[in-house]
Amino acid sequence: MTAEYLAADLAGKPAALTELAQRFPRWDPYAALPALLEDEPASVRFLGLGAARYACEVAAARLRRGGIAAHTDFSTSTEEPPAGPETLVVAVSLGGGQRELHAVLDRYVGRSPVIVLAPDQDTVVGRYADLLVPLRAGEEGSGLGCRAYQHALALLLLLGHRLGAPSSGGSANFPGLVQRVANASRVLLESAPGWVPEAAKVLDSPDGVHLVAPAERLASAQQGVQVLRRGPIRVAHSAETGEWSHTDRHLAAVTDYRALLFAGSTYDQRFAEHLGQLRGAFVAVGPTPGRERVPGVALSVRYPGDSDPDVSLLTEPLVAELLAAHWWKDCV
Repeated sequence: MTAEYLAADLAGKPAALTELAQRFPRWDPYAALPALLEDEPASVRFLGLGAARYACEVAAARLRRGGIAAHTDFSTSTEEPPAGPETLVVAVSLGGGQRELHAVLDRYVGRSPVIVLAPDQDTVVGRYADLLVPLRAGEEGSGLGCRAYQHALALLLLLGHRLGAPSSGGSANFPGLVQRVANASRVLLESAPGWVPEAAKVLDSPDGVHLVAPAERLASAQQGVQVLRRGPIRVAHSAETGEWSHTDRHLAAVTDYRALLFAGSTYDQRFAEHLGQLRGAFVAVGPTPGRERVPGVALSVRYPGDSDPDVSLLTEPLVAELLAAHWWKDCV
C-alpha cells in the first residue's frame, strides 16, 4: 500500500461510477430477487466488517424506516438469530473479511436466501450466495477499498429500494444518482489542489482528527476514520453531530481539537458554537440547514449536488480519503 496507489484509486472513482451507471438498464443486479423471495422478507440480516458493515448500517436503517425488520451484525458475531426462508441474509465484502463471512454464512446455506455483494464473480465467499452481486469497482492498488465501499453502498441503497425502503434524495433513479455522484466526485478531485492543503493545515493536530456527521450519514465519518487509520496511520475518531455535545465536547475542552464536519444536521450550529467556545477548529463539507456555510467554519468544501442526502452519502467520504492521501504522502 502506498499514497500513490491511494491517489490513483481515488482518481478512478468518476470513471468507475460512470461505467456502473451505464450498465443500467441492461444489467440489473437484483433481477433474480422475485425468484429468490416468495414474499416480502420478515427480516433482513446484514453482515460485514469495517467499512462493509458501515454501509450495511445505512441500508438497514433505510429498511427500518420502511417498516421492514432489518439489522446489521459483525461477521464475527456468535449470535444465531432464527434462520428460515422468511429471513433474507445480505453479506458484504469489500475484499477483506472473507474468512469471517465464510464462517457465518455456513449457518445459513440451504436455510435462508443469501445475497452476497463482493468485488468480483470469483470471490470465495460468493460460493455461499444464492445471488452474487459484483461491485464492479475495478482493481484498487492501495488495498483500502475506497471505490469498493462507494459501489457497495450504492448497490445496497438500490437493494433497499427494491425491498421497499422509502426513496431518499435521488435514490429512485439509480443510474441518474450514480452519475451525479460521479460528476460530484470529479469536481472534488479537480478542485482538490485548491482546498486539500488548507484543510490539512486546519485539521492537523497532535491529538488527531475527529470526523463528525449526522446519524443518517454517520457511515461517511466512519469510512473516513477507517482510511485515515489504515493509510497514513493517523489518530482518528468518529462522532454523531447531535450526540457530540454530550460526548466528544469534553475531549475538546482538554485537547487541540480539530474536526471534519459532514454538515447537514440540525445540530451543526450547536456543534460550531460549542467547539468555538473551546477554541477548537473545523472544516465543513456541504451546506447546513438554512445556510450555505456553517457559522464559525475555518473552511467550507462544496461540490455539485451536496444538498441531496444520497449524493452526499455517496460522495463526501472522498474528502476524508483525499486528506488521507495527502497526509500519507507527507509521511513518506
